[in-house]
Amino acid sequence: MEFKQLDIKPEGSWLKRTFESKHTKKTILYIVLGAVAGFLYFWFAEEKQLADFTTGEILKSMFFGGLFGFFITNNPCARNKC
Repeated sequence: MEFKQLDIKPEGSWLKRTFESKHTKKTILYIVLGAVAGFLYFWFAEEKQLADFTTGEILKSMFFGGLFGFFITNNPCARNKC
């Protein structure tokens, strides 16, 4: 009989595995792109000068854009589970 050598590699910590995964990197990228798109939409839709914006308005639009980016990558249909 022949037996194959079993190579066992240490997996590392849960946090390291999570941040190195392909899905986490894609999620972070889509959140950033969504936040930038939210800011750009807010800037062009309001038709005001940049100096007239308040920080709260900008952060709110960036938050909703980032939330939309998060939803795109983490909804069940994006992960082929619908």
